[in-house]
Amino acid sequence: MPITSDAPILFHNTMRVREGHWEAFRVAAERAVRFTEDRAPQIMVEFFSDEENMLAHSFQLYADSESIRTHWRISSDHIGDVMEHCSVERLDVYGRPDSGVSASLESFGRDLPISIHRRIAGFTRLGGTGGAG
Repeated sequence: MPITSDAPILFHNTMRVREGHWEAFRVAAERAVRFTEDRAPQIMVEFFSDEENMLAHSFQLYADSESIRTHWRISSDHIGDVMEHCSVERLDVYGRPDSGVSASLESFGRDLPISIHRRIAGFTRLGGTGGAG
């Protein structure tokens, strides 16, 4: 995957799962990942659990800012289904989203901690173009 000044962009989302919602959260997350794999532009999506502490972590790798906007546009129903069972504790963004995505993140940031970490150096060995398959 080619590295450019604004790509790739990695999101790390830390979620607190509501008491009694773990199983429903897991099912909603699995559905969202299936939808994403079939239709959305992410290069990679992974969910990880810390059930003991009622936390979950998702990582989403995007080719660029346009793929983030596409994800937000086409996946809102699935995002909402997951959010019924959790709250976002923080969002860490690694890379350089463009001004439009950065402005959207700033508006989200009024309600939750968001940090943008600029890339210093790196490479990606993953194949793919970031488009839906």
